[in-house]
Amino acid sequence: MYLGNGYSPMRNTHARLIAPAIAIVATVLSGPASVAAQNAPPSQAAQRSAAAIRDSLKAALSFLASFDHGFDADYARGDRLVYTAPSFHNLDAAVADVVSPDIVIARGQGRYGDALQFRKKNTQAVFYKAAVNTGYRPRNWSGTISFWLNLSPDADLEPGYVDPLQITDKAYNNAAVWVDFTRDDKPRHFRLGVFGDSAAWAKGKTAPEQNGFFDQRTVVVAQPPFARGQWTHVAIVFSGLGSDSGGTAKLYLNGKLAGTADGIREPFNMEPALATIRLGVNYAGLMDELSMFTRALNDAEVDALYRLDGGAAMILRYSP
Repeated sequence: MYLGNGYSPMRNTHARLIAPAIAIVATVLSGPASVAAQNAPPSQAAQRSAAAIRDSLKAALSFLASFDHGFDADYARGDRLVYTAPSFHNLDAAVADVVSPDIVIARGQGRYGDALQFRKKNTQAVFYKAAVNTGYRPRNWSGTISFWLNLSPDADLEPGYVDPLQITDKAYNNAAVWVDFTRDDKPRHFRLGVFGDSAAWAKGKTAPEQNGFFDQRTVVVAQPPFARGQWTHVAIVFSGLGSDSGGTAKLYLNGKLAGTADGIREPFNMEPALATIRLGVNYAGLMDELSMFTRALNDAEVDALYRLDGGAAMILRYSP
């Protein structure tokens, strides 16, 4: 993790109906009994299930940046603009734009359509506003974050912690949700971190990672599947953050559960006006299809989102 300093052409794939795509997923998951069954059209039950998943995803969608139409979000319940500041300690100097020549829209290089590219290590604060777009609430906060990455961590990243995405108003260890690539491991590990208010768990001047509590709030994948020229889907699913009963956070890679952190009972207080969706902290590589949902998606929904032909942007194209 890192504390921080802080109209392109339409997508190049033809629009397809989301229902058949998810119906095929549902059929595969149900375990067809024969080759003939695999080749048969989706049953009415499967079609109804696919339609239900489609509708549930659309109802829960709160933010989508496909990067097919520039840096700003395609859809947002809150502010859809992207911002840049010199650092996350100096957000008062933020402007509504991407100003670095090394952060570009890479045309035709996305998982679908175009992508956001960090040509070299990013040291600026590039962000969207988080409070409304993530559905944040201090009590019993639940949601899902989905995006795609394309990079070779060991070859493309400079030394130090690298966070493709953070959501916080302060720092990585204080009311924050993030994923990072570690600093010293070979190959570099990929981690999910979900931390409540630091006052509830930090111990004096002890470095966060030397606090045994730190490991309880992280999910570590020692050999993640990232590779240059290959897209990897990342989904973060969390529920009940800031609740007395304790929250849970799950990390999925390519539609499969990679690990879970549970029993997250610390308060989770962010100042809505300062909360940000931070992109590419120290990152170099490609990112695509950043989407957020206001509830915790289930396993079938995460898998359907991973397999969705045309990406999350397709969700916006359909009516019930």
